[in-house]
Amino acid sequence: MIEAKIPTPNMENTVHFPLGQKKGLRIIFMGTPEFAVASLNKLVEAGCNIIGVITAPDKAAGRGMELQQSAVKKYALEKGLHILQPEKLKNTRFLEELRSLQADLQIVVAFRMLPEIVWSMPPLGTINLHGSLLPQYRGAAPINWAIINGEKETGVTTFKLQQEIDTGDILLAEKITIRDDENAGELHDEMKEIGAALLLKTVKGFVEGSLKETPQVQSADPKHAPKIFTETCKIDWNKSVDEVYNLIRGLAPYPAAFTFLDEKKLKIYKASKELSITSKVGEYKTDKKTNLQFACTDGCINILELQLEGKKKMNVEDFLRGYHFSENK
Repeated sequence: MIEAKIPTPNMENTVHFPLGQKKGLRIIFMGTPEFAVASLNKLVEAGCNIIGVITAPDKAAGRGMELQQSAVKKYALEKGLHILQPEKLKNTRFLEELRSLQADLQIVVAFRMLPEIVWSMPPLGTINLHGSLLPQYRGAAPINWAIINGEKETGVTTFKLQQEIDTGDILLAEKITIRDDENAGELHDEMKEIGAALLLKTVKGFVEGSLKETPQVQSADPKHAPKIFTETCKIDWNKSVDEVYNLIRGLAPYPAAFTFLDEKKLKIYKASKELSITSKVGEYKTDKKTNLQFACTDGCINILELQLEGKKKMNVEDFLRGYHFSENK
């Protein structure tokens, strides 16, 4: 098994381990997408003893259906880390290998739901980095829903895993301001770096014994972050201009909010809003040069970046130059 190299103790940001633990806490990291790479990289650069990386199996994708590696696997290969890719987390062979690694602590960032036999295995338990200020926005898509709901603030939280999803004791949290024009992709990129730093701070707290576990107390008005489905992405023009604008931001750049233009699906990646109504709710108006807007109940959405079904993504000016509208427009 190949382990991450541990920097000398005087290196900046290095995790200082207690006496008697020459290599420090034995850590297993679990994650799959790019969001998780920032955290793994932060831990590796700090000299944490990453004894294993668990990520999703390679999957066939693209026109050629070639096997694609997860972002975490690509990073782990570059760093020479030991990799496990179980199809099923309750597989006997996987559990035996996991147990043989003798981890002190497991860390989960953007992975999948773990069975109790996995998350309860290390003596220090398993910690998770979540993209919200828990207990608010428990669930699969906290970044998207915070923006969709028009929040001005969100954050990242590290917590101990328990049986029910996102309910464990909170370890650390940090607030993040959401800009009025920020979309989910931009917040994602900001959050992954802030979250990585918070995760490293959490690991240092384990090493120093300074962490205080705080039970979650759900508010009287809990906000949830369920998985995003196709119906979530369909724009309802009978809503307010702020609601539609936030939906567009909250789903950009992926999976993207959509409507229909002349019976063709139109994805909207970027827009602006104005509090004036120039046409009936749900109808569009265009000058066929620089402006394409749809009416809501109390204003209009001006589309800036879009993708029509069967076409490539483009700005509105390029789209209008080549699109032939129906005769009544």
